[in-house]
Amino acid sequence: MKCTTEGIAGFGCDPWWLIGGKALVIFVFLVLTVLLSMWVERRVIGRMQLRIGPNRCGPFGLLQGLADGVKLALKEDIVPAGVDKVVFWLAPVVSAVPAFISFIIIPFGPTVSIFGHQTQLQGTDLPVAVLLVLAMSSMGIYGIVLAGWSSMSPYSLLGGLRSSAQMISYEIAMSLSFVAVFMFAGSMSTSQIVAGQQHIWYGVLLLPSFLIYIITMMGESNRIPFDLPEGEGELVGGFHTEYSSLKFAMFFLAEYINLATLSALATTLFLGGWHAPPPITTIWAGANSGWWPVLWFLIKIWAFIFFFIWLRGSLPRVRYDQLMKLGWKVLMPISLGWILLVATIRTASREGLNQTQLLIYGGITIAVVLVGSFAWDLVATSGRQVDPYAEPERATAAEPAQGGFPVPPLDLPHYHGVLPETAARKEVSSGTH
Repeated sequence: MKCTTEGIAGFGCDPWWLIGGKALVIFVFLVLTVLLSMWVERRVIGRMQLRIGPNRCGPFGLLQGLADGVKLALKEDIVPAGVDKVVFWLAPVVSAVPAFISFIIIPFGPTVSIFGHQTQLQGTDLPVAVLLVLAMSSMGIYGIVLAGWSSMSPYSLLGGLRSSAQMISYEIAMSLSFVAVFMFAGSMSTSQIVAGQQHIWYGVLLLPSFLIYIITMMGESNRIPFDLPEGEGELVGGFHTEYSSLKFAMFFLAEYINLATLSALATTLFLGGWHAPPPITTIWAGANSGWWPVLWFLIKIWAFIFFFIWLRGSLPRVRYDQLMKLGWKVLMPISLGWILLVATIRTASREGLNQTQLLIYGGITIAVVLVGSFAWDLVATSGRQVDPYAEPERATAAEPAQGGFPVPPLDLPHYHGVLPETAARKEVSSGTH
């Protein structure tokens, strides 16, 4: 194979020391991003809530994340009795490792010279690079589900099941939002997708796909307003209730790495990747050459991370039925309709038809269908309204309350050496205590 510095073929020509250096730089970048994003999140939310935030460890509290990591590493590792220890220990690894792998296909910048060797600022690239990210995010869910199943706790199990259902709902809509990008770029390679946005970003050209991805990436990250797998209000801590020390730290690390990966993927697919914003490129011809594109890429990533933090400090947690309804009844139909419209426009452009008229008529058709579906849903649900001031019926374990969902029985089986309340009352009444 002939080596080149451009395209996918160029990634097989780097020497071993450069390949190892790229992997090391990506690993260090992700760890530092996690530490810094934790500090930024606590400071920003503290400011939003009229608090100071971390300000003790290091200047301006910058070392607070490092101090938290050391504290978690030195804490006692508690493993509850009765858990499946192999799966219990394996689950955090399954969550953390795919999070690191996903970032390897993200392009940081163009071709540069490193110690006299021309190379692209990207770990590697594949003809199906975006599918690798989707596969790794799906693998990470296995860690959450296995953690909930192996913990032998009803709260953990419910959190793991919630995560699997949430992943199915939102990853399908997320994948559909990528289809329009693949149609315009003609490839699933991240480097070629970035190259196709040299003149106009897909976030502008494919605005509905961009908005759908923004919503789905919040559901994919398991953060407020879609943090139902943890749900401190009803599930204590969700899937990681029984975890402590380094195993809990690995779940924590995976969550914040996914935050950076989702932000980098949004930047790559919709915001031009490492390309500078249009006002800069019109003024400065060399903005997209050398090492400067790394700066534009980092600015875009941190803009998305701030967006995540801002939502966490602003929005409440949604109900689970609202989350599922948004994924299945709203995002998926809109994504499918938008893909059909984009495919029609691309086909019409090849046939020489008027794209503007097709776009206008197609947009009007989709808007009418959406308004009609929302109106139908409002009419259908208006007859099922429950009086909020009415006395609720007492629900049993087998029959959920009206408008609610089945819940585990209050008298749980023998758990962690503690007898259920009913069994304890029976033993007391029979004189065994």
